[in-house]
Amino acid sequence: MLVTGGAGYIGSHTAKALHRAGYAVVVYDNLLAGHREAVRYGPLVEGDLADRGRLGETLRRFEIGAVVHFAALLAVSESVHDPARYYRNNVIGTLTLLEAMAAAQVPHLVFSSTCAVYGEPEETPIVETHPTRPINAYGETKLAIERALPHYERAYGLHAVVLRYFNAAGADPDGDLGEDHDPEIHLIPRAIQAATGGAPLEIFGDDYPTPDGTCLRDYVHVSDLADAHVLALQALAETGRSATVNLGSGHPSSVREVIATVERVTGRPVPAQLAARRPGDPAVLFAASRLAADGLHWRPRHSTLDEIVRTAWAWHAAHPHGFHGGTV
Repeated sequence: MLVTGGAGYIGSHTAKALHRAGYAVVVYDNLLAGHREAVRYGPLVEGDLADRGRLGETLRRFEIGAVVHFAALLAVSESVHDPARYYRNNVIGTLTLLEAMAAAQVPHLVFSSTCAVYGEPEETPIVETHPTRPINAYGETKLAIERALPHYERAYGLHAVVLRYFNAAGADPDGDLGEDHDPEIHLIPRAIQAATGGAPLEIFGDDYPTPDGTCLRDYVHVSDLADAHVLALQALAETGRSATVNLGSGHPSSVREVIATVERVTGRPVPAQLAARRPGDPAVLFAASRLAADGLHWRPRHSTLDEIVRTAWAWHAAHPHGFHGGTV
């Protein structure tokens, strides 16, 4: 089992879930954003998606039968300002991986996609048949691969389950893994950093058409996402059918609700300041995950906002400087 981007946040949690499920895991990562210390459940091959030869050699050497593909750039605001980098990595890099898989006759792929493919929702909760009209380059690059996959299936027999994540959050309940980005881009760890002496949390707009004026998002625990990848692989092995499914809790929370939860869990205030809206941010995003429940038998087990924040806080308290800073 090859996990591209397996040294990253969701990838490392998924590698653990796959290992627990009995899969032999190999991680492929260039370590630009991932952490060597997060690779604990199989060997690490350092390599880039652009390296077609290294990808092919890795697939052959480890006799890979399926790929779980996380390796991608993922900051929405950065994708708006530097779309070329996102198309080069997320599109060209992924097509290079698919080419290597086709040549090595690897038949199964689980693809990490995103709710950003939907753009501004016409209705919520969002179902998989909702129109896909991304409003940022990140979403466009993920959708480009989604659109390519049926052609690769017809031509090369590559079957894929596409998992459209909503907002991944939280940390491994066992305390082994957590979220460690530099710079940090996600709301919950940024709020925790603000509560523990970091810079005040920026609230990007308070004039959205929502109950408190801040964006509403669907937060889903990273361990629940990891479990979904295991179930997707099992479904591919059993049926060979491709599918596209949402993964979310179905319960949106506003930025101010997240701040209040972080304050309650940590027992500390979260200094915050208002900032301008970020380009590419929809007002409301939350999921209908019925297809994941019916097709993959997936049910989120850790995705209440309180549990998400509690696990994130436990990770931060034990690893205040992330993977590189040890524990206290």
